[in-house]
Amino acid sequence: MTGSRKPLEADLVVGANIRKLRGEHGLTLQDLASQLGMSHQQLQKYETGSNRVSAGVLYVMARAFGLPVDALFEGIDETTGLDAPAKALKLARNKCHAIVERAASVTVLTSMAKVLRAMQDTD
Repeated sequence: MTGSRKPLEADLVVGANIRKLRGEHGLTLQDLASQLGMSHQQLQKYETGSNRVSAGVLYVMARAFGLPVDALFEGIDETTGLDAPAKALKLARNKCHAIVERAASVTVLTSMAKVLRAMQDTD
């Protein structure tokens, strides 16, 4: 492993699990961030995998949800490293991000967000 602080695939899985748990507990970003003593922006970076979660923060988050720390790693396949939801998250970060970055206006971005929300609500 290199000295890079770039998020690993496991960081994406942990972030997705934190977001899922937050939703299951009916908490907003601000609610959970306040409970954890951090900004909602920092929590959002953890959830998206933009920032890696330290061991101390993993411990505090697991306790906030009443779970063992390893529960935050649920979904990591020991042989491939990622399960299907994590692969989808990685694809979203790599492919969709580039499309969003090329959006020419707020109107286009707003429309894209509406389409994505509509698609999400069909699950």
